[in-house]
Amino acid sequence: MRLLHTMLRVGNLDESLQFYCDLLGMKLLRRKDYPGGEFTLAFVGYGEEADHTVLELTYNWGTEAYNLGDAYGHIAIGVDDIYATCAEIRDRGGKVTREPGPMKHGSTVIAFVEDPNGYKVELIQLGSQGSGKAEQQAQTAGV
Repeated sequence: MRLLHTMLRVGNLDESLQFYCDLLGMKLLRRKDYPGGEFTLAFVGYGEEADHTVLELTYNWGTEAYNLGDAYGHIAIGVDDIYATCAEIRDRGGKVTREPGPMKHGSTVIAFVEDPNGYKVELIQLGSQGSGKAEQQAQTAGV
């Protein structure tokens, strides 16, 4: 068994594809309209579905927004340089809701960005690159 995909309902498919593909670097793997059901499915990810877990973006025609509720948390993406990634996302019009830095009660360097629908995406620093910058910033701030 393996996890295949996570489905997110989106209010504007083009905006969502721009966020996940252009800002986060995913690729549109497939997209199909279902006129009988009045919805469109778009699958995006960092690799082919046969080998990677992907996101299914579901656009129900005529629905522009959803109540996200308080049960769903976020998806997480590992990045090589969290500071550069956040700067690029911000420079390209994306919304960084938590700047990069160590998580509370831990040392993992994280940040959060928000997609056009209000879904949170956690960025997690991979490896040691970036952690030195976090330590340097913490020392500068007197933490």
